Amino acid sequence: MSAKIRLNGPSIPPVTMHLIIINAILWLATILLGSRNIVDLTHYLGLHFWKGSDFHVYQFFTYMFMHDSNGFAHIFFNMFSLWMFGVMLEKVMGSKRYLLFYLVCGLGAGLVQEIVWHFSWNSILADINNVSTSVINDAINSGELDKGFLNKFYNNLITVGASGAIFGILLAFAMLFPNIPLYIMFIPIPVKAKYAVVGFALIELFFGVSGAMDNVAHFAHLGGMLFGLILILFWKKKGFFDNYYVYH
Repeated sequence: MSAKIRLNGPSIPPVTMHLIIINAILWLATILLGSRNIVDLTHYLGLHFWKGSDFHVYQFFTYMFMHDSNGFAHIFFNMFSLWMFGVMLEKVMGSKRYLLFYLVCGLGAGLVQEIVWHFSWNSILADINNVSTSVINDAINSGELDKGFLNKFYNNLITVGASGAIFGILLAFAMLFPNIPLYIMFIPIPVKAKYAVVGFALIELFFGVSGAMDNVAHFAHLGGMLFGLILILFWKKKGFFDNYYVYH
């Protein structure tokens, strides 16, 4: 069943617009300040592994506004997705609730990434040195790897990007507008939102488990979806969306 959706207001509502602007400004600032050797914003605002001395709690918030400064694709696809799906969600949720949702998904993604690092940092170090995990563990236990070396390694584990929050946005869109058709690159026919998002989640899970594209925080993306799912289900239970007409 389809019905009228309440989408009054400006074409790009305020939170979505300001999120895009903030991300763009910080991306440009990272490039300009870094190229002049003034300050490395990624070092201060990116999310570090909690065991490293460069980790600060505020990074759980700031990392989601940072992007890879070595290229345009990372920020472009995140901001394009935010514009494409966030506009409708903000108009349905309202700006305050939508901002809360975005931040919760981003924070959840960061938390999941920290958990993944906590249980996998020794295997990451083993891969870098082309040895087994047991060799790394033995070296740590024997004191062969001193605290200074480990701290330097910990501080090199950094993640940036709005992708966790964006995946939460995708999940919410699919839950509220499950049958809206989406046109996806390289797929010649439209795919309903609910199937598309399930497909995205399965792809992220596959890459995360297999270790393919290990420079991408796949489990953080899934973390954003998980926290988004919990929040949407909570709000649905409270009846928040009962007064809205959406595509079922």
